Amino acid sequence: MSVEAGKKAPDFTAPTDGGGELKLSDLKGKTVILYFYPKDDTTGCTKEACGFRDSLPDFSKAKATVIGVSKDSVERHDKFKAKYDLPFTLVSDTDGKICEKYGTWSEKSLYGRKYMGIDRATFLIDKTGTVRSVWRKVKVPGHVEAVLEAAKAL
Repeated sequence: MSVEAGKKAPDFTAPTDGGGELKLSDLKGKTVILYFYPKDDTTGCTKEACGFRDSLPDFSKAKATVIGVSKDSVERHDKFKAKYDLPFTLVSDTDGKICEKYGTWSEKSLYGRKYMGIDRATFLIDKTGTVRSVWRKVKVPGHVEAVLEAAKAL
């Protein structure tokens, strides 16, 4: 499945860090930044998470809620959040169903070896639950700033 701008964001309910649970449709009425990343505490993922963390006051001014999604366990998310003081929710998609709904689970290649993994992607969802912008194959430098500008424009 592929999620595109102008379509309703697929709903999901999933466990989060801290033993919580998040249902996307419960955030209706809020702007949501839903970003998918491969793995907690790896170089690119840490830079991206810290970028969102450092820009959170600006996202808050734009009334946008940041949510990270990976296949890591709740326990790994808890450690990752504590280590880098991440003030936003991390969703645990251990079965990969959310990644499948959003089209972020795909075949990758590293040094000629093929494997399945999460493609770094971000979805900007408006207050009605409609996807307004999609970034796929994200490169970390400059990404948070681009998402922030799009969120401010809503």
